[in-house]
Amino acid sequence: MLGGVLVVAGAVKIPDPAAAVRAVRAYQLIPEPLVAPVAFGLPVLEVALGLALIAGVLVRAAALAAAVLLVVFMVGVASAWARGLQIDCGCFGGGGEVAAGDTAYPGELLRDLGLLAVALLLARRPRSRTCPAGAPRTAPTLPGAPSPAAPLPEESHAR
Repeated sequence: MLGGVLVVAGAVKIPDPAAAVRAVRAYQLIPEPLVAPVAFGLPVLEVALGLALIAGVLVRAAALAAAVLLVVFMVGVASAWARGLQIDCGCFGGGGEVAAGDTAYPGELLRDLGLLAVALLLARRPRSRTCPAGAPRTAPTLPGAPSPAAPLPEESHAR
């Protein structure tokens, strides 16, 4: 679920870099020279993290990175709300200033809080096709070689 949300959130921003720049600039949080690099890099990061989670690759690392990203998003939204900015979060494209009363800060924060909970759960208990629930986390072995998880045979001691 989290992987899909991240892929969609990033993918809808990539075709419209001007809107991504407008969304990042609207938060008024970073210096102008960093606005474009953040606006161009953020969607790529979202898609990469989402694909890693979907593919089950580096699940713990991707989930932790997603958690950090979600905290940054929540700080940005809370900051905009506290400063009285009238902006669209730009979470799924768009962004920039909106008419008074058209903001949805509480819902955006609740959504991100729920996604943060999922990210933290995945970071604590990563699950993937390569490491399903309950499977031992061991290195693969060659056929016929003893498994590192297998108990060693008891040694017989002649007395």
